[in-house]
Amino acid sequence: MTPHIEAKKGEIAKTVIMPGDPLRAKFIAENFFEGATQFNGVRGMLGYTGKYKGTELSVMGSGMGIPSMGIYAYELFSFYNVDAIIRVGTAGGIADGLALRDIVIAQGASTDSAFMEKYGLAGQFAPLADFGLLRNAVKCVEAAGVACKVGNVLTSDTFYGEEGSSAMVNWRKMGILAVEMEAAGLYATAARLGKKALAILTISDMVFTHEATSAQERQESFTKMMEIALEGAVINC
Repeated sequence: MTPHIEAKKGEIAKTVIMPGDPLRAKFIAENFFEGATQFNGVRGMLGYTGKYKGTELSVMGSGMGIPSMGIYAYELFSFYNVDAIIRVGTAGGIADGLALRDIVIAQGASTDSAFMEKYGLAGQFAPLADFGLLRNAVKCVEAAGVACKVGNVLTSDTFYGEEGSSAMVNWRKMGILAVEMEAAGLYATAARLGKKALAILTISDMVFTHEATSAQERQESFTKMMEIALEGAVINC
């Protein structure tokens, strides 16, 4: 056990689906897994292991922000021998052509966070997804015929900023598709530990037009993203 995960060795699968919201983890376990058993409840960060189409997978919440994601990803990779984490989360769309409920697969994750400084690099690290996981997810998206964009996202340290949406204008000029709060921390942690990571996101709101989905929708209705992650995880296993 770790300070934040109470599971015993062997109770967590090699591939973990990781939403930010622990209630979304519960929803995935109850609606997609067979024989799901709960392995974590510490701090309310629910985690479950079960089978999806005969393949053992786990799902667990990460909480919000890079610090929370960094803790759980590190413990899963380092202490529970997890090989791959696939984040399924929400993001604010900033690129032209995106709409509510579209899927974005994060090939890379730029960030305004100081998290990368912890690695002592003499330069700027570019956090990237694992190519194998990315390729599998794209294949699943194409097979499902789902609206999707693949590219760079912004992982931000702030949800409420004094500058508001104006801060996103320059990021959009650089081709950033959407803004979220965890992917860069996940990708950097995976890179440092020699593991695999991917973030699959659903556009829950539009930064410039202020269109938005409800909290209930974000928790339970973004099933396309979940299915893509699960199907990709099965291919990876």
